[in-house]
Amino acid sequence: MQERLSQLRRTFESGTTSGYSWRRAQLLALQRFLVEKEKDIADAVRRDFGKSNAETFLTETAFVRGEVRHCLLRLRKWMRPERVFLPLHYQFGRASIEPRPLGTALVIGAWNYPVNICLSPLVGALAAGNCVVLKPSEHAPHTSRIIAEGIAGYLDETAVAVFQGGVEETKALLGERFDCIFYTGSRRVGAEIMHAASRSLIPVILELGGKSPCIVEKDACIRTAARRIVWAKFLNAGQTCIAPDYLLVHRDAAEELFLHMKEAIGKFYGPDPEKSADYPRIVSERHFDRLESFMGTGEIVTGGTRDRKALYISPTVISGVSPDDPVMMEEIFGPVLPVMTYETIDEALALLRLNPDPLAVYLFTSDNAVIRSLSGAIRSGGFCINDLLFQSAIHGLPFGGTGASGFGRYHGKAGFDAFSYRRSMLQRSNFPDPDLRYPPYGRLKFGLLRKIVEMFDY
Repeated sequence: MQERLSQLRRTFESGTTSGYSWRRAQLLALQRFLVEKEKDIADAVRRDFGKSNAETFLTETAFVRGEVRHCLLRLRKWMRPERVFLPLHYQFGRASIEPRPLGTALVIGAWNYPVNICLSPLVGALAAGNCVVLKPSEHAPHTSRIIAEGIAGYLDETAVAVFQGGVEETKALLGERFDCIFYTGSRRVGAEIMHAASRSLIPVILELGGKSPCIVEKDACIRTAARRIVWAKFLNAGQTCIAPDYLLVHRDAAEELFLHMKEAIGKFYGPDPEKSADYPRIVSERHFDRLESFMGTGEIVTGGTRDRKALYISPTVISGVSPDDPVMMEEIFGPVLPVMTYETIDEALALLRLNPDPLAVYLFTSDNAVIRSLSGAIRSGGFCINDLLFQSAIHGLPFGGTGASGFGRYHGKAGFDAFSYRRSMLQRSNFPDPDLRYPPYGRLKFGLLRKIVEMFDY
């Protein structure tokens, strides 16, 4: 491991990665890997937890390919130094801010979207001119293997490396010297990674999770809201960090919403979702047991079927939930959707504020006053109105959390910026070189300097 990491550091120090040509070549190579190995990638993801080819394409490979295209079209502009205005008394010079790569970055992926979450940060890191170490999740071993093979076969092996393995391998990597760490996962592990990074005083980007709420007002288009909520919640069997974790529904809209949600589940996944090719499985028995423990509270509106041997839990909606129930005490990360009702926006706000800042907030309403009120009152990484998830799919929108849901942003330009630092550059002429700047500062000289600064320093 140490020799491989030393090789990456030597590559970075040689300046190989700093130029536009190298960055472009690596992004194009990554694009070729995703196109040429699309079937192999889909097969690997399906073997890991039963995700359909269509879902893998839409949520994994197609997104990363779009991210690459987005960066390639704009990379020259992003790399260009930004000119800065010089006040009059600093003239005869040139000032700029130039984006510089951080160095060698460690990207620690997650199992729920094992391609997207590993390779999207890689796009930003390569575009910014870094060397990169990828650590895919051990909970998606088939996908981890094909990522390792693809990186070795397509990208510059002196600048990009993949280390597979579990907790011990991750701990070993965290003991090495990096210039930046990017992590997607739980708050607990995020805190450990931040602690490890603090020993070397290096920046971290933490993409965590939380209980992302979805509020449904009585003036919403209920049928559309139901269809979009069902799609977003049960995509990937609910194992999505920005999936709606719970619903807050206006009391007058609840029954109609439940009716349309049942209808949507049947339409999307058939009378028996276990037989649907578009409904994945839970990643592990441990995660299954945790999700099953949430079933004991409230009233099951629909679903509730589970099979531990098959790692299957049907799309489940639970009503009559209270804020102190176990299902409301932590992020669910599975196909279980608790529902609470409210009568006033103030009541909804009070319920929302019981949880730490989420990664996303979703709101279904046609009332602009409600949109302004809630968006101004709630802190969250993203805020999406009358839809779900798509705020993370637009490459030009920075993606990330705030507070307990993480910090740092990526996707598009935000990813380039996340793996760069901004260096201030000033180049001055040798002439003129007036004595006015140098001591001794008598009363007359100081008075003149004061006037110049007060008049022109803006």
